[in-house]
Amino acid sequence: MSQQNSGQAIPAANTLKLKVGGRFGAIDPNAIAKAEAALKSLSGNFAQWLQDEVVKLETARARVRAEGVNSETMEQLYLRAHDLKGLGSTYEFPLITRIAASLCRLIDDKDKRLSAPITLIDAHIDAIKASVRDSIKTDEHPVGRASILELERKVAEAGA
Repeated sequence: MSQQNSGQAIPAANTLKLKVGGRFGAIDPNAIAKAEAALKSLSGNFAQWLQDEVVKLETARARVRAEGVNSETMEQLYLRAHDLKGLGSTYEFPLITRIAASLCRLIDDKDKRLSAPITLIDAHIDAIKASVRDSIKTDEHPVGRASILELERKVAEAGA
């Protein structure tokens, strides 16, 4: 004898489509245009905002030098680098995003952060500062390309 399964399948609602812009929840192109226009109107402030972030990074480095390498000083340094990783491209410096991402890779692991080579950390921060100072925005610039490739190579050698 065979026993027949009697059950009812209840399909789950597909709400993902609504969340990412499906048929009824499409992203309004006018809203995107307004957001882009608002961002463009703020672009005159980008240089100052970027400089402010670099000062925060430099302040974090100065704390490491003054107070020594410890979990608190290195956490602050990591947070400043992480901020720049997110903001570099927004402020029209994708090279800074890439340099800061490399620095984050170097000091991301809290267990290894305290033994990260300070000279390599300094090289990243100095490269960020030089990028801003000399307006080197992308890795298409020969100095930018050489700098980021060398930094990334050194981070890989350091095992990060």
